[in-house]
Order: sequence, then structure tokens, then C-alpha cells
Amino acid sequence: MNHKSIAIDGPAGAGKSTLARKLAEKLGFLYVDTGAIYRTVAVKVLWEKADPADPAQVIPLLEGLEIHIGYDSDGVQRMYLEGEDVSAAIRKHKVSGVASQVSAIPEVRAFLLDFQRKLARESNVVMDGRDIGTVVLPQADVKIFLTAAPEARAKRRLLELEQRGEAADFDAILRDIKDRDWQDEHRAIAPLKQAADAVLLDTTHLDLGQSMSQLLFLVKEKIK
Repeated sequence: MNHKSIAIDGPAGAGKSTLARKLAEKLGFLYVDTGAIYRTVAVKVLWEKADPADPAQVIPLLEGLEIHIGYDSDGVQRMYLEGEDVSAAIRKHKVSGVASQVSAIPEVRAFLLDFQRKLARESNVVMDGRDIGTVVLPQADVKIFLTAAPEARAKRRLLELEQRGEAADFDAILRDIKDRDWQDEHRAIAPLKQAADAVLLDTTHLDLGQSMSQLLFLVKEKIK
């Protein structure tokens, strides 16, 4: 059976996860948040108190690393690290920077590449991340590059953290987002960039409903 794959790439805080999950739900596809997979590796690094910028400390942690993806009744992806549900832990603010650092390590990317491609071979998927259309699924049926201005992304992130009851500062979040963008765009391996055949969707001035309508329209146009 030929499975369909939709690749959604873009910078941190662009709304990829929310929109990709809703799209998968509407299409009846499996949703794969690859950022959550890298964040799970980051949690392991934090557990072991390793330096995320030092490959010599991170690479040995991949040996026998147990990562599993599950889905709850609403189709929401849940991440398991060595049998423990870390779905809430991976969303903590400090995990973001660590995830960006470990994702720059070639051995980490190679370790997770087969894991991600296997999911696309076995199911119709909507997969989001930083290099899905360029590296993970270069033959994806649809490629979308989802972005928004850093300030808009920082506002959304601030609201998200406040709704979770976490203390947050707009300026600090904006600074982190710009730093993350720079790291993701300038890393030596699989940098964040728009695939040549990807459609650009800028959600700076769109709310969630408008963004979803645009995304669904673009996908249906490509996949029909």
C-alpha cells in the first residue's frame, strides 16, 4: 500500500504541532511531532546531567535508549522515555534549548532518522519538525513551510506558558526564540530551511482557525 505523507517544517513557536495534529485528525492520518522526539532525548540528557553541547557526553546515552510514541483517545501524541510518560516534561521551557543543542549532533539525528521514516512507511502521516521536507521525507506528497514573525511566536508561547501556570517573561521568550532560530538555521547538519518545493504559509496575522483553513486548503490542492 502506498502511504501518503505530509511534511510541515518551520521555526520554533510557529504553531506546527497544533496545526499538524488538527490536520492529521481531519484527514484520518497519524500525527508525528518530531520535535517531541528530540525533546525526549533532551530529557534523557537532563536526567543524566550531561552537557548537551558535548557530543562525547550525549552520544553514549543513545546506546539502548528506549523511546516510544503512543496516542491517547483524542489522537494526541504521547512520548515515553524508558517506560515513563514524559509528555509534560518535554514541554518545559528549559528543555527547548537542550533539544536544539542535541539535535545539532549528527549521531543523534542519524539515530532518530530511521525511527521517523519507519512511521511514514507504515502509515499515512502528518509529520512536523525542522527538516522533514528536506531530509526526513524528501519525497513527501505535500510540503508546507509554516512560519510567523518572532514577536508573534513569542506572544503565543507566553500565553501557552501562562495557561499552564508557568511564570514567563516576554522579552526572555523572544530572545530564546531568536537564539533558537539562529541555532536551527546555522547548524551544520540539516539546518532549518524551506524545501524548494514547499509551500510557504505565514501565520503572523492569522488566528488558529484561519491558519487551519489555509493549511487544509493548501493540502487538499496538492493531494487531490
